[in-house]
Amino acid sequence: MSTGAEKMVALARAQLDRVTPEQAAALQTDGALMVDIRPYANRLAEGEIAGAVVVERIVLEWRLDPTGEHRLPSITTDTPVVIMCNEGYASSLAAADARRLGLRHVTDLIGGFRAWKAAGLPVVPGGTQAVP
Repeated sequence: MSTGAEKMVALARAQLDRVTPEQAAALQTDGALMVDIRPYANRLAEGEIAGAVVVERIVLEWRLDPTGEHRLPSITTDTPVVIMCNEGYASSLAAADARRLGLRHVTDLIGGFRAWKAAGLPVVPGGTQAVP
């Protein structure tokens, strides 16, 4: 039985305390890990957030699994993580998946990267390669 994509996003968001671009910037300043799951073409064309770690969606669970051997070195169950995509839909699904992996302080960026940029927050040229 299919629940539909919109329902999946709504269920994912019900588990999250989503953050605005300004809140995400404050969390990053306080040490939160920003994770960019946008495709390379979007990052190249639109820019990136300085200090964000680029992780392709296809390997995201392996890089964010706090007990996995392929995790990012800084990941623990208590690491604050903000996941972003283009507009905040795929990131909601990804953040809910990361919560199921055991990350207690994971969320996503409302409106995604485009909301960050529209808010006038700092953006750097894009094209960073994803974490292998």
